Amino acid sequence: MVVVTAEFEATLSLERFNRYLEWRSGNHALALELYALNTKLSEALYTPLQILEITLRNRIHIVLTEARHERWFEDDGFLLLDHQRDRIAEASKQLASERKDPTPGRIVAALTFSFWTAMLAGSYENLWQETLHAIARREDGKGFTRKDFSTPLSPIRTLRNRVAHHEPIVQWDLPKHYRHILQLIRWLSPAAAGWCERYSRFPEVYPNEPIVLSAS
Repeated sequence: MVVVTAEFEATLSLERFNRYLEWRSGNHALALELYALNTKLSEALYTPLQILEITLRNRIHIVLTEARHERWFEDDGFLLLDHQRDRIAEASKQLASERKDPTPGRIVAALTFSFWTAMLAGSYENLWQETLHAIARREDGKGFTRKDFSTPLSPIRTLRNRVAHHEPIVQWDLPKHYRHILQLIRWLSPAAAGWCERYSRFPEVYPNEPIVLSAS
């Protein structure tokens, strides 16, 4: 068992695994357990993060299609950020290389989460006031400010990227971010939130007690 454990540790980068060792005061067995927990939590967060990304993407596309047209992202001067225009060009190029028709649906589906969260950045405050505020509505009928979305979405985007790149997330306040993810989904689509709550495994995977880590 010791040999197998050592071989497994060797497959992980020294820098990556040292984080877990520090958090478990140099205890290799506990560090591996923490690594396993990090993996399980990342897996459990995949469903809510996926539903948030899909729901946000589709709500923005639907609202802008209704306000403008299906290919709103191609309008001159509409996209304000360079990286967004780059993502559109890359998506179109990729579809062309696959000999697929660059339909609006295919281009929209190929865009990254950062593209969609950028639509809620300060650069688009005027667009929010004019159009994008329609992506969500409170149960009492009142609307939201742009920052109601952009503020929680910023760390959620970072969390999503950490999950995607297999980085440590156990040091994060994951229950708080999970609540924020569900709240955002609920604002965008109560039906999607209900489905997510039914199938999400995060509540059962996260320990009953907060995760306590040793100081580095």
